[in-house]
Amino acid sequence: MRLAVVGYGFAGRSFHSYLIGLVPGLELRGVVSRSGETRAKVLAEHPGAVAYASLEEALADGEVDAVVVATPHDTHHPYSLAALRAGKHVVTDKPMCLNLREAREVYAAAEAAGREVMVFHNRRWDSEYLTLQKVLAEGTLGDVRWIEMAWNRFGAWKSWRAEACSGGGRLYDLGSHMLDQMLTLFPEPVETVFARAHFNFPDTDTPSHCQVTVTFAGGKTGVIDCTSMSRFEKARMLAYGPGGTFVKFGVDPQEAAMIKGDIDSASVPPAEWPRVTTAEGTRMVPPVPGRWRSFYEQVERVLRGEEKPAVTKGEMIRLMTVLDAAHESMRTGAVARVSA
Repeated sequence: MRLAVVGYGFAGRSFHSYLIGLVPGLELRGVVSRSGETRAKVLAEHPGAVAYASLEEALADGEVDAVVVATPHDTHHPYSLAALRAGKHVVTDKPMCLNLREAREVYAAAEAAGREVMVFHNRRWDSEYLTLQKVLAEGTLGDVRWIEMAWNRFGAWKSWRAEACSGGGRLYDLGSHMLDQMLTLFPEPVETVFARAHFNFPDTDTPSHCQVTVTFAGGKTGVIDCTSMSRFEKARMLAYGPGGTFVKFGVDPQEAAMIKGDIDSASVPPAEWPRVTTAEGTRMVPPVPGRWRSFYEQVERVLRGEEKPAVTKGEMIRLMTVLDAAHESMRTGAVARVSA
């Protein structure tokens, strides 16, 4: 199954093109870039691949089975629609769109074309997320009704990621990952969303700090915290239950290993192993290894018609509903009531 990647920035090159190359049954047919210098780089790094000068060139290539959208967030919607209407399956980086209306339009186009949409929520295969899932399933913590997630860094992003009109900012980026993880851990209906943002960087109109609180039917609460203003690391994940508390510092090591060219060397250092504290004391929890290539292995099976996408339409509609509500809450300063 042959894929064309649109965009050869960090996501297109280091994530998508790299992971496609790890999966038997998938082939990187080509890469789209408007830059002649970048197209030369594509040909040097992927001998045999096609370097397309435009999306239209890739869509006209009958050898392309699926298009991977790895471009700025505001382009995900129009590029996905163009690919679907050309009869191609779509893999799109997260967030799949900027709002719920756009997401519904993409899925409607997929249904009309008889094609699939697969959203790259690779962090469902993060080590800390998989480990928390395992601990919750074991029942050690009891009935967990409060989970917090954080992703803290210091310094404003540059380029399009610093522009609200391009879908920049940490809420759309790392925030959408954390909300996706939260919503899969708590499948109960969402009732309210409250979001608060600060704008401390003069050269960008995206938040320097954003916190979102989501309440669920039955009384469960999820909190995500994404900031560019922190020089101190908060816990990446916290889960509180009557039987104990789960805590994990540090982020999944796959990205760092992937940048070095060997994602299989990724290993969580012992100092960052998760911990579970109960009445009996604290124990280290051997981390479940992360495995981002699982996403593209599933893509291969979807393209062959053997499975439906792991990241489902219902899950993405729910996520976009919550993201819309978070932006509404930031604008109004009020709690947004939703049904998702």
